Amino acid sequence: MSPNPPPSPFVAGHDATLLEEVKNRLRDVPDFPKPGILFKDITPVLADPHLFHRVVDAMAAPFRGQRIDRVVAVESRGFLFGAPIALTLHAGFAPARKPGKLPWRTRTERYALEYGEDGLQLHEDAVGRGNRVLIVDDLLATGGTAQATQRLVTALGAEVVGYSFLISLDFLPGRERLGRDKVCSLLSY
Repeated sequence: MSPNPPPSPFVAGHDATLLEEVKNRLRDVPDFPKPGILFKDITPVLADPHLFHRVVDAMAAPFRGQRIDRVVAVESRGFLFGAPIALTLHAGFAPARKPGKLPWRTRTERYALEYGEDGLQLHEDAVGRGNRVLIVDDLLATGGTAQATQRLVTALGAEVVGYSFLISLDFLPGRERLGRDKVCSLLSY
């Protein structure tokens, strides 16, 4: 057996009760941020400290024992899960932010949006050569943002061990784009 087996695509040890509680707490907001989008509002999950703690534990679970050095979370809702997951895994935390939001020397990665492009930045010392990194965000859709984060991390010499999301929209190509065996999500739609 390999000393570092790949994480399961599903959260190990989660129970149906946790999944139902999270589903029941997520708030669907139609036509936000634009017409035709059904937004999954996570704030009711965050408002319940017991549920929030259980969600963080479940999102971290597949990566326990994976020797994660750094959790890199994507702006901005990813920070809400990334920082406590880093603490749970005894790892450092680094924010991947929109351009111009970090105060020190940065590395930038541009990525395509449906109409146009955007970018993310990491501090040049956010991860080190050989670091084992977990990328965290609240939602996986097409995978463009997470893939841009992965390119930043690997450009700085670190290895992406996996990705942890609260929600994965599996009717979109995010899992395939990032590698199905590296993506873990608590809920899939």
